[in-house]
Amino acid sequence: MVQTTPVHPVDEVPPARQLAAFGLQHVLAMYAGAVAVPLIVGGAMKLSPADLAYLITADLLVCGIATLIQCIGFWRFGVRLPIMQGCTFAAVSPMVLIGTTGGGLPAIYGSVIVAGLAIMLLAPVFGRLLRFFPPLVTGTVILIIGISLLPVAGNWVAGGVGSADFGAPKNIALAVFVLVVVLGVQRFGPAFLSRIAVLIGIGVGLAVAVPFGFTDFEGVGDAHWVGISTPFHFGAPTFEFSAIVSMLVVALVTMTETTGDLIAVGEMTDRRIEPRSLSDGLRADGLSTVLGGVFNTFPYTAYAQNVGLVGMTRVRSRWVVATAGGILVVLGLLPKLGAVVAAVPAPVLGGAGLVMFGTVAASGLRTLTRVDFKGNNNLTVVAVSVAMGVLPVGVPTIYEKFPDWFQTVMNSGISAGCLTAIVLNLLFNHLPGTAGSAAPEPDGLAAGGAEEGVEKSREEVV
Repeated sequence: MVQTTPVHPVDEVPPARQLAAFGLQHVLAMYAGAVAVPLIVGGAMKLSPADLAYLITADLLVCGIATLIQCIGFWRFGVRLPIMQGCTFAAVSPMVLIGTTGGGLPAIYGSVIVAGLAIMLLAPVFGRLLRFFPPLVTGTVILIIGISLLPVAGNWVAGGVGSADFGAPKNIALAVFVLVVVLGVQRFGPAFLSRIAVLIGIGVGLAVAVPFGFTDFEGVGDAHWVGISTPFHFGAPTFEFSAIVSMLVVALVTMTETTGDLIAVGEMTDRRIEPRSLSDGLRADGLSTVLGGVFNTFPYTAYAQNVGLVGMTRVRSRWVVATAGGILVVLGLLPKLGAVVAAVPAPVLGGAGLVMFGTVAASGLRTLTRVDFKGNNNLTVVAVSVAMGVLPVGVPTIYEKFPDWFQTVMNSGISAGCLTAIVLNLLFNHLPGTAGSAAPEPDGLAAGGAEEGVEKSREEVV
């Protein structure tokens, strides 16, 4: 009798129809964020509509390639988990500054290429830092990721930043309707439908939005059928020292954010991130960023939006997200299809986003349940880290009078909270002589060392 080794859910290949549905769901969850970066940077540089359209198609193409590298992997590139890749928002401000102060797009792409090479070189170093991410830190970071994404969903619910009817009751009503549909399908639908509840909610929301005038498909007619991105379309890259320094700071921020996202997906899929797999994932980020500089787009990182979708649907197959990467490649080559996806109104995405992003935060809370909070300072670590992570989200201009490099690091709630959690964990739980290591319990007995509660392995947790 032959015994077959059971396949881990991450490596399972669902049937073709499920792959297509689950993959499209991931694309819809990240599409708005994916096209936002080229729109913001290109708009700030006052590019023509044709150049803006080119930036978007190039971005979608490389998003798809980057996702395929991360999910499928080759040699030491790719974490081989369900991770969706997209342009990082941490690079927006530095790129706008580089592009509008004389360097233009060639200077942006030169700095992006150098940053990508730096990420590949630094990936093994970050891999060795994984021991500084016990459940205390990882749970806090995942919680901050979810909280940081909620304002994005809130802006979508209101109609999208810059929309003429931002905050109109009809927008909020549509978002609530989509939210109810998603929850209803997830609660009462059969197993397969509950796993594509977000896709169904977006589809039903779009069907309602069109007759009520929330969107139109005029842009579809204006879009080209085929669009091919060629290397260095906007000219050969230039390498300016100040631009490179700015982008290297961004690289450190994105590596920190990606580390948090990879650990979060590892928790959700029951495939724990190890130093080697973390290095492979970061190395894939670096390669994708180099490709971004070559093919006229920007630095890439893991997208937290899709981390929430993995947790919500409990579909853990990396081949589902690889399928989503293939869909993005097709959208990048066929701009007319991309225009169809772009017609989904923001409130529809907002209703689904509330569930997905809230799921990320809830996953962080679930991880924190593994931490011992008795007789130590772990509660302080979580409290201060969450506060520092939420601060730039709630008050976006709080650091505007600080140097650019400081703003790049601290304006990202994820990197600010992650760095705070690492430092405070070292301060309270690793340095000798800390007061929290043997604080008395109410019954007078000395508590166990804080390390025991922080470092408890996942296998020991019941």
